[in-house]
Amino acid sequence: MNAPISPALNMKRTASAPEASTATLLPTPAQLRQSVAIEAALARQISSQRKAVHDILSGQDDRLLVVVGPCSIHDPDAALEYADRLAVLSEQVSERLLPVMRVYVEKPRTTVGWKGLAYDPDLDGSGDMAKGITLSRELMHAVAARGLPVATELLQPMLAPYLDDLLSWVAIGARTTESQLHRELASDLAAAVGFKNATSGDVQIAIDAMQAAAHGHQRFAQDANGRPVMQQSAGNPHTHVVLRGGHGEPNYQASHVQAAVKALAQAGQNPRLMVDCSHANARKDHRRQNEVMLDVLAQRQAGNANLVALMLESHLFEGKQPLNPSALRYGVSVTDACIGWEATERLLKTAAERLG
Repeated sequence: MNAPISPALNMKRTASAPEASTATLLPTPAQLRQSVAIEAALARQISSQRKAVHDILSGQDDRLLVVVGPCSIHDPDAALEYADRLAVLSEQVSERLLPVMRVYVEKPRTTVGWKGLAYDPDLDGSGDMAKGITLSRELMHAVAARGLPVATELLQPMLAPYLDDLLSWVAIGARTTESQLHRELASDLAAAVGFKNATSGDVQIAIDAMQAAAHGHQRFAQDANGRPVMQQSAGNPHTHVVLRGGHGEPNYQASHVQAAVKALAQAGQNPRLMVDCSHANARKDHRRQNEVMLDVLAQRQAGNANLVALMLESHLFEGKQPLNPSALRYGVSVTDACIGWEATERLLKTAAERLG
């Protein structure tokens, strides 16, 4: 017979047991798409912007795609001021560049931390996701209405149907590029998808992801009314690799680019690349994004037509700040440090001039 559990041990087990989980109903994708609807003219604009991105990635448009904006969005007002400035700048550089605004409402976490606007819009741990996903869609709609293409990283597949009709470009991050669920999700998107190389620097993982996403899949999904469905995806032909460095070392230099292009060609995949000027490519120093971008521009000028896109982490003001809701500085990142607007404007104008 098993010995009885002592009262003291039983009390310890009870005291340390986690609280029961709870559930809160969220609006369905259909409800949110109806309350924050895309007008016909805006739908045509987004379709046209997606095609422009596709044309750059296929080599039919020789402009440089630049995905630029805050590391993450925590203040929609600051994000819209940034969008207003970027919309004006886009008009000035549109002959040589296609700026796409980062509207990142999810953030991957190595352990724990603030997960983004969609999860915790009040920045206080209350986790009002109904408010968060609504605010995220409203913000993306407002940015698109200013004439800008919208980009985001899709981290939670269940969030995609709330937002994907507003997106012109999607990132699959270094931690999720190897995920089967995210490869299947990418295969079902109308927007172009950039797969980042692994945090180790391994580019093959991103190439494998491109191959997987190009095929159709039967995938678990939810329909617009929130019901579970078996979704048959068509496959996404508009995917590419994003070089973001790895293990603190960059991989944007000419030798790395040449190796990535060769590996893509051997796999029969699109050899055109995006360079993420932040993260390990900048050795986690936001100020070094400048030298990464200038190096890539020099490679373009030297004849490397496979370097078709760049990514910059940029906000109204330089740097980052602790997430303290009672003492936040306006227009400063609460996640990765960003370059400020003046540096951003200077870099994009420099790019347009050098590629003119």
